[in-house]
Amino acid sequence: MPAELTFAAPRRAKPPRHLADLSPEERRAVVTELGEKPFRAKQLAQHYFGHLESDTSAMTDLPEASRERLGEALLPNLLTPVRHITCDDGMTRKTLWRAFDGVLFESVLMRYPDRATLCVSSQAGCGMNCPFCATGQNGLTRNLSTGEIVDQVVSVARDLARGEVAGGPGRISNIVFMGMGEPLANYKRVLESVRRMTDPVPGGLGISQRGVTVSTVGLVPAIDKLIAERMQVRLAISLHAPDDELRDELVPVNNRWKIDEVLDAAWRYADTTGRRVSIEYALIRDINDQAWRADLLGRLLKGNLVHVNLIPLNPTPGSKWTASRPEDEREFVRRLESHGVPVTVRDTRGQEIDGACGQLAAAEN
Repeated sequence: MPAELTFAAPRRAKPPRHLADLSPEERRAVVTELGEKPFRAKQLAQHYFGHLESDTSAMTDLPEASRERLGEALLPNLLTPVRHITCDDGMTRKTLWRAFDGVLFESVLMRYPDRATLCVSSQAGCGMNCPFCATGQNGLTRNLSTGEIVDQVVSVARDLARGEVAGGPGRISNIVFMGMGEPLANYKRVLESVRRMTDPVPGGLGISQRGVTVSTVGLVPAIDKLIAERMQVRLAISLHAPDDELRDELVPVNNRWKIDEVLDAAWRYADTTGRRVSIEYALIRDINDQAWRADLLGRLLKGNLVHVNLIPLNPTPGSKWTASRPEDEREFVRRLESHGVPVTVRDTRGQEIDGACGQLAAAEN
């Protein structure tokens, strides 16, 4: 394993405890310790997850004398929006958040006619060191807490429900862990946040597990842990190359777990869950977009429960990495389809707002 590839986040001050960090039992225990009736925990959760309300002064079913104390104990302010940037007539909105310790991270809301998808961050920065990724170039600052991950969703869902996003009132239907960070390197908190997102109200937000996608560069032991959870979330593998020689360069974790090992884990996930695995492949001009690499990828994937999501690279300022030529992209698609592999090209939203995760945070620093 290369010396520069690290999974452990630097030790830093912890975010304040939040309702979303806790199980229902733990919430009741905290409320009881404050001298309140245990059912107050359920009331708080109903407001936060059901009504998307974080301000206890607005919770009129709580005793007025208890609201501030309960808010300080279980609903502290975790995230402050630094700025929102929109494009696509406001239907794509990127938010830069500042946490309690000043670290910056991003989420992106994408509205479509039939759904609203939120891309969330699981870490501030990333330790995977992929050279074409804006986040990877800044290194890993720290893991986000369960509360910080969930609060991205609740905060955006609140704006959406209140009609503060173009397109009128709506609700989040899909969550993708494809923002800043490697989700499976923050396994425990990501798993807890998925449960908070998908548990029924008031335990959580009540989003379907099938509407959640967890992306990874291929941390094989963590994929196997996720298999054992028997959840219905979709697994996405950020592959980006079909041959180990190139993937060693593009995705340094490949020096530890080679492509065959990663794909074997992906197929175990598909066999156990019955869910189709998504293969994420950023098309980079003259690097990984050759027709012969499309054929190699097709041979690796054919016959499995899989779908390829080709991503036209959103280049970062000053980077040598750039998007493929349209004709090379079309040929890549044709070659994959000739092997019977389902493939789509990701909608290139957000390019004019530094849509690649990490660009906005980098510009702010």
